[in-house]
Amino acid sequence: QVQVVESGGGLVQTGGSLTLSCAASGRTFSANVMAWFRQAPGKEREFVAAITWRNTYYADSVKGRFTISRDNAKNTASLQMNSLKPEDTAVYYCAASSTMALPPNPGRYPYWGQGTQVTVSS
Repeated sequence: QVQVVESGGGLVQTGGSLTLSCAASGRTFSANVMAWFRQAPGKEREFVAAITWRNTYYADSVKGRFTISRDNAKNTASLQMNSLKPEDTAVYYCAASSTMALPPNPGRYPYWGQGTQVTVSS
């Protein structure tokens, strides 16, 4: 059984920064891909960023502002979010896969956290 736990959400003003953390654990689990998605009220869940052993992927809306990183040995990932905007307000979800999932496709991730709220005030 694999567990994914996020932390680090909160309330921040426009232009501020937050760092989200994610830990995936399971007896024999090794995450090939870890990703962040977000869902705002009334909207569909959307891809934010993903990281494999070699590559990183970003949604156009966050390029240059968000940075994803990982600790391979610990199955953890972080999302550094800078220059935050009100439109970044959403519940942020961490997802993990032991296969080489297509990074932006949420359907390819079998393991999800419960989400952490990020609110950016204007």
